[in-house]
Amino acid sequence: MIYLIRHGEAAASWGEHPDPGLSETGQTQAQSVAEHLAAYPIKSIISSPMARCRETAAYFGQQSGLDVTVDTDVTEIPTPADISDRVPWLRSLMSGNWAETPMIVANWRDSLLAKIATLPDETAVFSHFVAINAIVGRLEGVDTVTVFRPNYCSVTNIERRDEQIRLHARGDSLDTRIL
Repeated sequence: MIYLIRHGEAAASWGEHPDPGLSETGQTQAQSVAEHLAAYPIKSIISSPMARCRETAAYFGQQSGLDVTVDTDVTEIPTPADISDRVPWLRSLMSGNWAETPMIVANWRDSLLAKIATLPDETAVFSHFVAINAIVGRLEGVDTVTVFRPNYCSVTNIERRDEQIRLHARGDSLDTRIL
């Protein structure tokens, strides 16, 4: 099984800070998911380089005694260079389809999916809302960017059968609002 964990609540919104860490609520969520994950036979941890993911993963790293490997292949969706305001661009992207995304986004998605497909079983991956949607959408054969709304610190399970990865269970959902 591969476990996709969305980071805890960030201390700032997209428009306020380019790489916020966790809020106090996010820290509590990270502690809670670390305790939850302790019941799984996880052997390795990778995290997006974004602060909110690294901080969320650190709680589980401390709980489990495993090292956290930072990996840019599981990072946040990139913003094209010609976009001056990420918020409206991301809102529009999230309500659209992958086929309509710019090449930089398509390449990011391909790299993300390739990374997930090659991970060993029992890996915990601390990542982001859109990244988890990219994986789940591909596994479900859905082209819409947002296929569900993973809650903060929710755990989505991917299983490997016959050398193929498949969605086992989506994590808890919430109504994430893009501010």
